[in-house]
Amino acid sequence: MREVINNSVYFGVVISLISYIIGLMVKKKFKYSILNPLLVAIIIVILILTIFKIDYETYNQGGRYLSFLLTPATVCLAIPLYQQLDLLKKNFKAIMAGILTGSLSNLIVIFALSLMFKFTHEVYASLLPKSITTAIGLAVSGEIGGIPTITVAAISVTGISGNVIGEAVCKLFRIKNPISVGIALGTASHAIGTARALELGEVQGAMSSLSIAVAGLITVVLAPVFANFSL
Repeated sequence: MREVINNSVYFGVVISLISYIIGLMVKKKFKYSILNPLLVAIIIVILILTIFKIDYETYNQGGRYLSFLLTPATVCLAIPLYQQLDLLKKNFKAIMAGILTGSLSNLIVIFALSLMFKFTHEVYASLLPKSITTAIGLAVSGEIGGIPTITVAAISVTGISGNVIGEAVCKLFRIKNPISVGIALGTASHAIGTARALELGEVQGAMSSLSIAVAGLITVVLAPVFANFSL
């Protein structure tokens, strides 16, 4: 059985898709925010790889093909933004200021925590792109000397956290404006947070989609600057 799996280029794709479908079914049945489909899928895949003692390289032979869909999927998020173009024009300065502030906050917090916990420079550089989409984050991490595996893990944890608790945090701080909610979710937790924003409403989804692109560009410019800071 293991030999068949090791020689199959489709194993990673199939097990990833099946795990995500199970995650969707679990979320639909129990309706708890903690049961995020992506989180459930990750747990299932880890369990399968551990139980059957399948190494990551074997899984990634097929799983990596799903990564090719990240960029076109991110581009498709421009559709809800186009539908709210008038709203963007009306609040352009405030929206851009919010995204810039959020992006800077992400980088400053990572720098402060890295100092506090005495991370190595490689780990620090790997965490700087944690709040942007994987397609951009991996490229940034590679350019500034980060470890791609840690970057992917950090991006996944950040996105899932935003998807699960983002709405609750906004309610806690009484952030009710749909534009503000969308910017917060998109800037802090990229595409996975945007998936939640789209569930909350069209305006939230559009603003979150914009935030992914702008926050990504800001991070591409500023991450190399922060990476040069001494820890």
